[in-house]
Amino acid sequence: MSEKQTVDALTKFTLSRHKDRPGVRDYVSHIFTDVLELHGDRSFGDDPAMYTAIARLEGIPVTVIGHVKGHTVQANIASNFGMAHPEGYRKAMRQMKQAEKFGRPIITFVDTPGADCGVGAEERGQGLAIAENLRDMMGLRVPIISTVIGEGGSGGALGIACANRVLMLENATYSVISPRGFASILWKDPTREKEAAQTLRMTADDLLALGIIDEVIPEPEGGAHLDHIAAADVLKVNILKNLSDLLEKDKEMIYNERYEKFRKMGQYKIIE
Repeated sequence: MSEKQTVDALTKFTLSRHKDRPGVRDYVSHIFTDVLELHGDRSFGDDPAMYTAIARLEGIPVTVIGHVKGHTVQANIASNFGMAHPEGYRKAMRQMKQAEKFGRPIITFVDTPGADCGVGAEERGQGLAIAENLRDMMGLRVPIISTVIGEGGSGGALGIACANRVLMLENATYSVISPRGFASILWKDPTREKEAAQTLRMTADDLLALGIIDEVIPEPEGGAHLDHIAAADVLKVNILKNLSDLLEKDKEMIYNERYEKFRKMGQYKIIE
């Protein structure tokens, strides 16, 4: 068994938060051309924790959206450590609707510990903004490809991740809560975070087996933070592969497949 296959869930969670791990801006600079960043939700303001742009992917016009993290303390403070405000989610949806109007596929990059939970965000309708994104993304008639590139935290991640294809980097994680938060709430013991990480089934391999994601993207040996360009090259190949498949489908098939994908998740019992 290779070293990569034996990495435990907590180690992968730590790697997903590595300060040098490539973020949306790093991937955009290597994967896309003719990039034009767009700003503002046309309601409150611009959220630096949410990146939106129009660009070309091998000549194909696309809309690019992603959570922003920095590689330094100052950059992280400026982007609120990737925790978007309601205006960030509204900005993202504004660009998604524009993408649908002009027939552009949507490519999103998920990397957040969760949406901002401060008083200001709540006062400006954080829960509503995310809920509206979940609802409206389900109805879009253009292909959506989402990749979890670092942390996929709770509703903050889902707000831009209701996609036809959900990809996930090998050392990324995707969960409703952090391992330490889970252990603190469930067991009242934050030191049990390693056990919590395993219980949460938050790794790419776990989520692929559960049918939550569609594909695991391999990273350079040791993690994506060690070679941004190599990580971007592999991710670009996989995004293009999935996009080529989705572009062969008509609008109604795109819509129906996305809707059914998320309806099948989880377990439930119909009581008559």
